[in-house]
Amino acid sequence: MPNPRSHRKGKLAEKSSSFHGESSTKTATMLRRPKTDPELLSFKNLGLSASAPSLDGRPKMTKLLLNVTIQGSLGPVQVLMSPEMTVADLVSATVRQYLKEGRRPILPTADPSAFDLHYSQFSLESLNKEEKLIALGSRNFFLCPKKSDDNNDLIASSSSSSCSKEAKESAKSSSSFSWFKFIDFRI
Repeated sequence: MPNPRSHRKGKLAEKSSSFHGESSTKTATMLRRPKTDPELLSFKNLGLSASAPSLDGRPKMTKLLLNVTIQGSLGPVQVLMSPEMTVADLVSATVRQYLKEGRRPILPTADPSAFDLHYSQFSLESLNKEEKLIALGSRNFFLCPKKSDDNNDLIASSSSSSCSKEAKESAKSSSSFSWFKFIDFRI
């Protein structure tokens, strides 16, 4: 009858060595590692310019992942664009993607020309529609509808300067007496 002590004397040791990947008979020859060619995946000999590194050592960007937050929306819309595209292309792709995803709130119009692209929700000036995406220096943007006139409900034509003009007009229209209201609270 086998007892734990008889297993410790050697019979179990032979079986456990094969369990750990060692066989009782050692192979005399080790398998030789194949030689590899480090220049096998070199881009020098291939004529591929799209995936090959450029002359300055950095790979050429083929696509940019841009995050565009739409005013009133909970999260940004992620858009994959080519760096050579313009701001107008980004606005149209963002509006198209927003409508495709069925996000809320529903946009007032699906016309991309009714929107302005800003660096953030705190920047007053919108970006130039003809500017290339690679030249912007950011991958996060804010999209808001253009301000419309109250009388005609027309979209303002030069919205890039409309925000700064609106801020200047509000500063001019507020008289110096409006500051006296705050003085009463301090006293």
